[in-house]
Amino acid sequence: MCLSIPARIVSIDGCMAEVSAGGAIFKAGLHMIENAEVGDYILLHAGFAIKKISEKEAEETLRLFEEINDSLNE
Repeated sequence: MCLSIPARIVSIDGCMAEVSAGGAIFKAGLHMIENAEVGDYILLHAGFAIKKISEKEAEETLRLFEEINDSLNE
């Protein structure tokens, strides 16, 4: 099973981006998506943006991750 995480693009340099996920900054290749812009939300997997997603979808997924983490720490 593969896991991708929602991240927000904070800067773009050619076909590479810096993205923010959970307060951490990662490098992401933009080779698999079109028309990426700063501020877009993407799914990050193995160092690549694999899909653009809406801000609402990103926030909901992050909320679910937090809920899972909280339940594991109880």
